[in-house]
Amino acid sequence: MRKLIILISFAVATISANAQENFYTSTETKYWDATKTYTGYTLFGTRGVSYLIDMEGHVVHTWNIGTNPRFTEGGTLLDAVGGNPSNQNQWKELDWKGNTLWSYTETRSNYHGHHDFVKIYNPELGDSTFMFIANKDLTAQQCLDAGCDPANNYTGAQMDAIVEVNKQGVVIWEWCFFDHVVQDLNTSKSTFGVIANTPGRINLNIPGNPVKSDWMHCNSMDYNQKLNMVVINSVHGEFYVVDHGKTFVPNNPDSSKLLAASSLGDFVYRFGDPAKYNRGNPPSVVTNWEKSTTGHKQIGGAHNIQWIRPGLPGEGNFMVFNNAENLFELTPQSYIVEINPYLNSSGVNTANFVNPPDAGYNVLLPSNMNLMKEKKNISKQIVWMFSSKNNTSFYSTIGSSAQRLPNGNTLVCSMNDGHFFEVKPSDTSVVWEYINPMTRDGVKRVKVDNYPTYNGVFRAYRYTAEHPALVGQALTPGNTMTGATPNYFVPADLLLAVQPHNHDDNTEIDNTNYPNPFSINTNISFHIENPAAVEILIYDDAGNLVRNLLNKNLISGDHNFVWDACNGNGNTVAEGSYYYILKVNQQTISKKIIHIQ
Repeated sequence: MRKLIILISFAVATISANAQENFYTSTETKYWDATKTYTGYTLFGTRGVSYLIDMEGHVVHTWNIGTNPRFTEGGTLLDAVGGNPSNQNQWKELDWKGNTLWSYTETRSNYHGHHDFVKIYNPELGDSTFMFIANKDLTAQQCLDAGCDPANNYTGAQMDAIVEVNKQGVVIWEWCFFDHVVQDLNTSKSTFGVIANTPGRINLNIPGNPVKSDWMHCNSMDYNQKLNMVVINSVHGEFYVVDHGKTFVPNNPDSSKLLAASSLGDFVYRFGDPAKYNRGNPPSVVTNWEKSTTGHKQIGGAHNIQWIRPGLPGEGNFMVFNNAENLFELTPQSYIVEINPYLNSSGVNTANFVNPPDAGYNVLLPSNMNLMKEKKNISKQIVWMFSSKNNTSFYSTIGSSAQRLPNGNTLVCSMNDGHFFEVKPSDTSVVWEYINPMTRDGVKRVKVDNYPTYNGVFRAYRYTAEHPALVGQALTPGNTMTGATPNYFVPADLLLAVQPHNHDDNTEIDNTNYPNPFSINTNISFHIENPAAVEILIYDDAGNLVRNLLNKNLISGDHNFVWDACNGNGNTVAEGSYYYILKVNQQTISKKIIHIQ
């Protein structure tokens, strides 16, 4: 069985998953435990097309747009145009048939949209609006006037902004990092201050990282309607919360922009790398340069920052896919991290944002020497952290996402290998797994060793038929993306344990079954060369034993046994997939059979 590690309140447990270091791996659905998944439809975009698939991998619907798609609460598909998350200046809402219902194009030459966007309900406006991330151009003189170190060149400098537009495409609110900066080099500038005492602003002169093009490289954002706040994540290892409610004036864009640029727009919370505001140690190589420390840095290269939605386990907490780039771990790997920003050093929920350095840290020891990791500081505000036991099992250098599901599971998308899986923390198992078959070279049934993002997917989302976008739609399963019949592992396969081969045992098995699918009877036929103890077990798709069909010694030759689709109590089983396990001495064969009515 494949294994992962889960950390809940710093208690480590094992969990099954897929090891992605294989040179050859089949694509599409690889495993499904139907009894434990949040069963529904998975939406993702790849190569300019959005796909909605069922749990077996059948394509239910497609749209001719596919960058970073998601369904809205209004029942539409929202996505950027162009297929490149790093460069997007047009966004569209489509209906089920692919008709454009709304679109917005950023036409200002000094704003460059990228990576993420969100449709929200603005409570002050009483209507829905659209927010997106854009790099805003800065002149070199603006940078110097703000207090940037004059020893550096600031040609082409940019800082990220959050832009909000209404249904008519009018900018009604805008927040920019450049309006919330601090520096400790030039006392004559209004931005001068003590960095450690100014956590609500970004240091203009971070050592070794002067302001430049795409300086923050923010890649994800989210909106919390209850708090009326926005969170935005920088790839450099921090995310920031800003107050939208206190800086928005209905029907007055100019006042809204001024308030957003004022101290009311300073960060109300930040998490990830306290060394950036002189409240912690950065990652570093230690005196013995064969070892390193992550310092107090918690995330690096992270993506898909979000508030866990109301009504879901962990609601109100933050969750982020921590790619873990630039953490200085000797053996890097990715993590899913859940953060409660209200916890203090005693673990008490204060109901107010607590600066993470004030909450303090726990020291996490490596769970296994073969991980080749050093102990590290983990923020006491981290309440759940998920990682693979094998470092490379879902490691992704860029992109990726995580979604908390209503049953407590978490759907994960690891971009590098187009790898989706659903994690069930309560019983430490991976209950569904899928590999995107769409590659740079077309659809592949087998993925071979290749460079990262060969079959990459930026994010994936799970929805049920009750979602407004799917209500009333046929949701008829079509072919899989490869056109192949789904062939995946189920819990029954995990029960099989192949024994070491006994070289004194000359038993050979020639096995088949027919018809398959079947409605009344199916024949399980096999040939053995020598007398042997034979057992035939029938399991359902969830791994439950349905019937012990045979358990006896047989002579050599041909044999045939009929399963009449009845369980051990003589009742006919429901339609669906079943498995028979044929055991002959030390050999075991498992095959899938489908019962139809």
